[in-house]
Amino acid sequence: MTDVVRRYRVQGRVQGVGFRWFVREEARALGLRGWVRNEPTGEVLLEAGGSVQALDDLANALGAGPAAAEVSAVHLEMPVALGVWDLPTPFAVLR
Repeated sequence: MTDVVRRYRVQGRVQGVGFRWFVREEARALGLRGWVRNEPTGEVLLEAGGSVQALDDLANALGAGPAAAEVSAVHLEMPVALGVWDLPTPFAVLR
């Protein structure tokens, strides 16, 4: 099975509520590579690579977020990474 890379932009109350750490733990539990970071716009941006099923599961988790978050939208964007092997492992929180 071929691994793929996806980039997600998450909007809502997603900063200052443990969202990046939530994403890191979910992604690691799913065996994904990649990173997550806060954006100056108040959004959270992440790139993740792995199986389509694991990425679908991550997308579902992003929509829910941790208890203190209020996710208003999850957008799938074109990834910047060249391939899944270009992403860090284990999944990392960038500052």
